[in-house]
Amino acid sequence: MFSFNIKSTVRESCLRSYSLEESDLDKSFQLPLTTSIGGNESTLPLREIIHRLEVGRCWIKFETPGIMTFSDREKRTLLARLVCSTQFEDFLARKWSSEKRFGLEGCEVLIPALKMIINKSSEAGIESVIMGMPHRGRLNVLANVVRKDLDQIFCQFDPKLEAADEGSGDVKYHLGMYHERINRETDKNITLSLMANPSHLVAVDPVVQGKTKAEQFYRGDTEGRRVMSILMHGDAAFAGQGVVYETFHLSELPSYTTHGTIHVVVNNQIGFTTDSRMARSSPYSTDVARVVNAPIFHVNADDPEAVMYVCKVAAEWRNTFNKDVVIDLVCYRRFGHNEMDEPMFTQPLMYKQIRKQEHLLKKYADKLISEGVVTLQELEVCVSLYENLITVSKDEKILHIRHWLDSPWPDFFKPDGEPKSMSCPPTGLNEEVLRHIGEVASSIPLKDFAIHSGLSRILRGRADMVAKHTVDWALAEYMAFGSLLKDSIHVRLSGQDSPSPCLDHVLHDQEVDKRFCVPMNHLWPNQALYTVRNSSLSEYGVLGFELGFAMVSPNALVCWEAQFGNFHNTAQCIIDQFISAGQAKWVRHNGIVLLLPHGMEGMGPEHSSARPERFLQMSKDDPDRYQVSDCEVQQLYECNWIVISPFPFDLIKAKVEKYSNAELIWCQEEHKNMGYYDYVRPRFLIVHPKDPMWYVDRDPAAAPATGNKFTHLAELKRFLDTAFNLEAFKGRSF
Repeated sequence: MFSFNIKSTVRESCLRSYSLEESDLDKSFQLPLTTSIGGNESTLPLREIIHRLEVGRCWIKFETPGIMTFSDREKRTLLARLVCSTQFEDFLARKWSSEKRFGLEGCEVLIPALKMIINKSSEAGIESVIMGMPHRGRLNVLANVVRKDLDQIFCQFDPKLEAADEGSGDVKYHLGMYHERINRETDKNITLSLMANPSHLVAVDPVVQGKTKAEQFYRGDTEGRRVMSILMHGDAAFAGQGVVYETFHLSELPSYTTHGTIHVVVNNQIGFTTDSRMARSSPYSTDVARVVNAPIFHVNADDPEAVMYVCKVAAEWRNTFNKDVVIDLVCYRRFGHNEMDEPMFTQPLMYKQIRKQEHLLKKYADKLISEGVVTLQELEVCVSLYENLITVSKDEKILHIRHWLDSPWPDFFKPDGEPKSMSCPPTGLNEEVLRHIGEVASSIPLKDFAIHSGLSRILRGRADMVAKHTVDWALAEYMAFGSLLKDSIHVRLSGQDSPSPCLDHVLHDQEVDKRFCVPMNHLWPNQALYTVRNSSLSEYGVLGFELGFAMVSPNALVCWEAQFGNFHNTAQCIIDQFISAGQAKWVRHNGIVLLLPHGMEGMGPEHSSARPERFLQMSKDDPDRYQVSDCEVQQLYECNWIVISPFPFDLIKAKVEKYSNAELIWCQEEHKNMGYYDYVRPRFLIVHPKDPMWYVDRDPAAAPATGNKFTHLAELKRFLDTAFNLEAFKGRSF
């Protein structure tokens, strides 16, 4: 992007292209949100719009002579950071030559690039940076940017390393880290968090954004001046993964915007073995960022000073305009997808050229030596110092997964990782509190607010319920949420129809456009905020965002509501990789609540089942062993999917023994190969192995439900008639 002057041809072109007259120049026009020429004005006369375009100059100037001139000190700092980046990979390659590490060779400039972004952001007042990245270069970023203890990184390569924590753990190039330190350039405190991420390269993107939004929310950072995010990507994933697009489209939405993200693309010009001709249809891998008009800087990663300048400008852009910006580091991958792959099999000509490329450190060091900025001896001392640093690390033999925690809850857990309390506090409420919540839920807190007549009937009916001490589902939810808000616990509800009128979370004025009221925010003067928002039409990205939001504090209720239960299937990656396995892999706890409407009500295959069988399959309780652990504690501590998991062996056993002569029948609306049957059957046999448990429901099927109303009603009648008729089981074997 270059500086420019726009001449008076703008006026002529505008009038001609849009069939406008001279008189139209004095008419005012609405300015789009994507422009900043209006300043604080949302509308301007066309004449003034054209004038500002004619005299305007792009603030990003690359043509100005000397604009990319660096001082000797800055050049030496850049060289030292390249030494750290390069020597780290060299050390790992020498010591563990047969281990996968997804090294950074070919884009060593990423380390000084990130440090420049963080330093400039710290200068602008940023106190916390949340980062997400794929596995390439992750260990280097952990060591040289986040400053993870080197001994804790190197011990990951030891095949005899013992795990000190429960759970599966994860491979070293998926792990994250949280670290607070002093920024040496600004002498200010800064917190860096690199989020753990699975092999789904950009799945972490919306998670990072959600965590960033939560930190901004709890700090009262309404403009993103104190907390920001950096997302790193590979070129193939940036262009190919739809969640990148979903995440970009959250960037300007109310309750989702993080006020600007800096995206850094490590553009290897290849994805595993797929070159760009097969990987995308767009000219550039970064073209997806154009959907939000983000500036995109393409820069040669072998020109480190150009990279530093671009990173400086990108940080200034983000912290000035609070908009997304993309840095495209055009580089190469010196080795294969990982160190065990031979890239010459699939890209022989490309890798012949790569093998001729001089290493960036040598190239830049030679340049500075020739300029007299450093001497060869000074360079050798710098290399020697870092070499000594990485070779004297301790020889750890025990792996503590909690040392790699990216989102700690210090007030919730002890230093050893155990919860400070496993008790269940009483959750009952006195009648006065419930009545107050019910009365607010039945009223319109704002004056001169016109609501729909249909909602007026609902509110009158709700007031009648409160008077009669009865509740329906919506009022019960109101009371539950309202009681949490009273105790200063933030409640956040997000989904594609969350402010639905059927639950009256948001009332819309029928006379004034964009005027709305959230009654639950009018309960008490000092209550917590209730956030309820429609999301974009996305499941993968939005659920990832809400998961990230829920990571920051255990003292919040964060709910994601699916339009229909099985709509979670397009967010399955977040459920499988982060929610189900997050604690086992990364000792990461999370309070996210998934609200998945489920009911076989004749609505068809896509609007009936929340697929409970999939969630139950992910529970870790053993179906072949009677478990005597405290069910309440397990519910608190483990990832529990629905009320049936963990299985209540003791309660079932007590009931079976109490009614020892009764026939046991499992009846469910779902098809036999779906629902809960496969989960409960082996566990019932553990409790009651002698007598059979009869089964009644729909026959096995591929689709979750029929789309034919007549068939649905016939199925319903058949299995209900069977369930309540013991004669139906006579003569049948179990």
